[in-house]
Amino acid sequence: MKPAPLQPRRLSDSIVERIETLVLEGSLRPGERLPAERALAEEFGVSRPSVREAIQKLVARGLLVSRHGGGTFVNGTLGASFRDPMLDLLERNPEAQRDLIEFRHTLEGACAYYAAQRATAPDRERLKAAFERVQDCYLQQGRISRADEGRADALFHLAIAEASHNAVLLHTIRSLFELLEHNVVTNIGGMLPLGSAVRDKLLAQHQALYDAIVGARPDDARRLASEHMDYVQEVLDESRDEVLRIERAQRRREPA
Repeated sequence: MKPAPLQPRRLSDSIVERIETLVLEGSLRPGERLPAERALAEEFGVSRPSVREAIQKLVARGLLVSRHGGGTFVNGTLGASFRDPMLDLLERNPEAQRDLIEFRHTLEGACAYYAAQRATAPDRERLKAAFERVQDCYLQQGRISRADEGRADALFHLAIAEASHNAVLLHTIRSLFELLEHNVVTNIGGMLPLGSAVRDKLLAQHQALYDAIVGARPDDARRLASEHMDYVQEVLDESRDEVLRIERAQRRREPA
């Protein structure tokens, strides 16, 4: 039996693959605007009609969104599985907060491990910038909002996920970013009353994790990420216990 002849591949299908790869690896983010057709055609070395055909295919698949007169964007809802009202529900439930820390324990340990194995020079530059933002927030204690501090912390962990070069880990972290940011802000609020010693230890843990990743020590990076989350849970438990003790003491009446 004679095999069927191979069909020539359309150029637009190759462009589709290129754009899909950019989205998958995180170079194009949800909500980000694509360059104009002319710029994409020059970048890929193809004609504008081929680019237009590829974009139409990706719009049909729901990966891209075209806005009349406004350009073409990566679909902003990609990976948006944890948004309001789920975010609000998880935020208000103490048990869900514990569950999230347990989840981060597993997820961030894996991200740190692979980041230490695979981080490139540009990754290390982004990690350095993200870590320096965290340091700056700690130095501005009392002069910076919890929200800003939480965002800097979450962006540091996102940079680690990007450096892992694992698309599933990266997009899981990205889809959870808003939830992660809220969790960090909540944690900061729970740990602040325990004093500067806690903040100093948290900064030291971030420093050690950063050093392990840029020093290409994957086992140390995974261990340090796990120890960091263990410490966060331990401190939060201590803070909650203290609150309960104070409430209990306030409910007691002085003997007659």
